Amino acid sequence: EYLELLSKDFPNISIASAEAINLTAILNLPKGTEHFLTDLHGEADAFHHVLQNASGVVKRKINDVFKDTLGPSDIAALASLIYYPELHLRARKKAGENSLDWQKSTIYQLVKICRDASSKYTRSKVRKALPGDYAYVIEELLHEDEERFNKKAYYYQIIDAIVDLDRGESFIKALCSVIKRLTIDHLHILGDVYDRGSGPHHIMEQLRKHHSLDIQWGNHDILWMGAAAGNQTCIANAVRISLRYSNLDVLEDGYGINLLPLATFAMKVYGNKAADSFRPKAGSGESSFDGDRTMITAMHQAITVIQLKLEHQIIQRHPEWHMQNRLFLHHINPDNGILSINGSEIPLTTDFFPTYNPDKPEQLTDEEEYVIEKLVSSFAVSEKLQQHVQFLYSKGSIYLTYNNNLLFHACIPMTEDGEFKKVTLYGKTLAGKALLDQMDQWARESFFKKDLAAPTHDFLWFLWCHNDSPLFGKDKMATFERYFLKDETTHEEQYAPYYHLIERE
Repeated sequence: EYLELLSKDFPNISIASAEAINLTAILNLPKGTEHFLTDLHGEADAFHHVLQNASGVVKRKINDVFKDTLGPSDIAALASLIYYPELHLRARKKAGENSLDWQKSTIYQLVKICRDASSKYTRSKVRKALPGDYAYVIEELLHEDEERFNKKAYYYQIIDAIVDLDRGESFIKALCSVIKRLTIDHLHILGDVYDRGSGPHHIMEQLRKHHSLDIQWGNHDILWMGAAAGNQTCIANAVRISLRYSNLDVLEDGYGINLLPLATFAMKVYGNKAADSFRPKAGSGESSFDGDRTMITAMHQAITVIQLKLEHQIIQRHPEWHMQNRLFLHHINPDNGILSINGSEIPLTTDFFPTYNPDKPEQLTDEEEYVIEKLVSSFAVSEKLQQHVQFLYSKGSIYLTYNNNLLFHACIPMTEDGEFKKVTLYGKTLAGKALLDQMDQWARESFFKKDLAAPTHDFLWFLWCHNDSPLFGKDKMATFERYFLKDETTHEEQYAPYYHLIERE
């Protein structure tokens, strides 16, 4: 059956042999350059710059080609042009340094760099990377020797014609784009597009336009994936982190999330009594609430309390996850500002818990229920967020093997003895590769099944913060301790055995 299918593409010996020759030749070419990036954390400007310069690979190409003919300042200027052609050309034009001779000389230099960048690829692959308007011309320049006697005039006439026809700037931009496209064959994003930065939505838009990439999910990515899936606890966490760093523009402007119900509730219930531990840290974003730090502080405490109540409910739903040590709400004594736990009394940062019910500390008030329901609805109808999360699923996974490299964001669950840890989830006990494969499947089911009552609906939250999550890699996520406990020794999070073991190896 396999041979019959193969015969449709290769019906005779001649065609099959030609393909075998072609593939054998390709295998003898140098491997395409791979670019590895991790922990982007929503810093869109920094990511954009690294993507433009390919972590220094572009400048290295320039040095390789012109180290004997150009000085450091000229090399720097050429690098700047390739990174940001629009800005560079605009600046030269404003300074009156955009002469026709300069354009011709620059095109000549860019072609040489492009030729070097394309040298490890087949002509077919290079052709596919060329912009349609200039594909034929660029291909001619790349594959003709300007010093060959019969072609010298032809080569330089092409460049002259481009500039004389007022297409010089456009052609320079096209060449800069091709150089960057050929410099990096494949991009690996090893997790955490999202976190405290204000621009993860901008990063996702850039990634969606990239020619070839893969993503290994980080726990901050999985948090937003859970939020898009409608998991209330993931939504509360995502909103809390944005509030913590004053980066509400990713919610408001980036994804169109309506924060007014939360803001109204927070000011009514917490007002100016919210604890100092909820004052937002300096962030890089802007929001419609920036003028009122009191409101952001109140919103921050309100959503954190909602989050902790929802997490309490998840832990109660899943006793098999053995997270009972993360249940704090029933140990709070608001009257004296003390947490009474394991025979110890630890001072709290605040005694103001206006929605706390000592009989059912995990129960949301009617107003809290309304707030989280509105947020769930807002996350569900955010078209851009849903598109970005779909992209994370289509290009991403918990781990990937690529060119004999094993890629993942954080760790693999291990024992202190260096064995793969056996983890029991949903009736299955697995370890190592089998565990990660099954977790990847459950992560997809959590989003695509759209069943809020399914046991796996909570699994994306498990991947966010459980000590057995390969995306997290710590013994706990000390959210409660950092906000509510004055004793800073309780804030410490211990890394999983994997991290000690890789140092030992």
